[in-house]
Amino acid sequence: MSQVKLLCPSLPNIPWQDCPADCSAPLWRYRENPIIQRNPLPGVARIFNSAVAPYQNAFIGVFRGEQINGIPYIYLGRSDDGIHWSFDPEKIPFLDKNGQPAPPVYAYDPRLVQVDDTWYVIWCQDFYGASIGIAETKDFKTFTRLENPFIPFNRNAVLFPRKIGGLYTMLSRPSDSGHTPFGDIFLSQSPDMEFWGRHRHVMGKSDRWWESVKIGGGAAPIETSEGWLLFYHGVTGTCNGFVYSIGGALLDIHEPNKVLHRCSTFLLTPEEWYEERGFVPNVCFPCATLQDAGSGRIAVYYGCADSYVGLAFTDVDRVVRYILEHDGTSSSDREPGTR
Repeated sequence: MSQVKLLCPSLPNIPWQDCPADCSAPLWRYRENPIIQRNPLPGVARIFNSAVAPYQNAFIGVFRGEQINGIPYIYLGRSDDGIHWSFDPEKIPFLDKNGQPAPPVYAYDPRLVQVDDTWYVIWCQDFYGASIGIAETKDFKTFTRLENPFIPFNRNAVLFPRKIGGLYTMLSRPSDSGHTPFGDIFLSQSPDMEFWGRHRHVMGKSDRWWESVKIGGGAAPIETSEGWLLFYHGVTGTCNGFVYSIGGALLDIHEPNKVLHRCSTFLLTPEEWYEERGFVPNVCFPCATLQDAGSGRIAVYYGCADSYVGLAFTDVDRVVRYILEHDGTSSSDREPGTR
C-alpha cells in the first residue's frame, strides 16, 4: 500500500514492468524500448514527443509525426495495452468553431489532458512565431480549435487535469522561435479557456549541470497527497549540443506557482542508444504519464532523440521519496512568482 496517495482514478490495466532487482534509480526503463520505431506509417518518418491517456478501457494518444517533408503534425493513435500502437493514416482534422477546416501551419510536441468531460490537445505551432495551440474534443472524432492562449513566443504548454480555484490552469515556457537558449516555467489561469492571465513564475533553470540552460514543462501534473507531482525537462549545453533530461518537483496543491520540493538531480538522463542516437541526439523529453491510484504505479512516456517514444516506470512512493531525499529547492522557487 502506497504511503503517498495518488488523487486520481484507478487504472488497473496500466502498462507495467517490475523494477529490476539491481536498479536504485527513481525511474526504470521498459526493457523493450523504444515502443514506436521509425517510419511508423506512410509519409511519417518518426514519431516522438507524444502524449497518451486512458480511454474506454484502452488507451488513446496524440503523436508528433515528423512527416517526410520535414513538417511536423499531430496524428491520432490507439492501443489496447499502452505499448503497441496503431495510428490513423491521416493527420488530425482540426476545425474552427464554425466547423470549417482550420489546420495549423505545423504542430508538434502535443499534450493530452482531460478536464471535466472534455479532452484538450495542446501543442506548439506557428502564430507568426512559435506559440501555443489548443483544441478540444469529447469523442476523438471532432477536434475544435480554441483561441491561442498567448502571443509568441511560447512553448511547452500543459494543462492541469482540474480547475484550481475555479480556474483552468496551465504551465508554459516563454521562449523564442529558435532553438531557445533560455527558458523558465510559468503558470497562467483562465476562467473560460479563452482569456488567460494571472501569470506567475513557477521555477527557473538552476546552477545544476543538467538544467543549467533552460527548463520546460513535461507531462500534466499529477495530483498527490504531497502536492502536484511534476515531471519536467531540464537542458544543459555541451560541446556537442544540448542534452535533455527528466526532472521532478512537487508543487503546492492550492497555489501551484509555489514549489514545495525540487529534485537536485535528474530522474532520467540519456544513456541508452535510442536516447543518445537519433535525429537530435541525447534527448529524454517527458510528455505524458499514466497513473493508477490503487497501486501507486506511474508510467512515463517520453520522447527519445527526436526519433522514438520510450516508456519508463516508477511508483509514487519511490519517486516522491527520491525528490525529498535530493531536495534542492531554493528560496526563489518558493516565491509567489510575482514581482
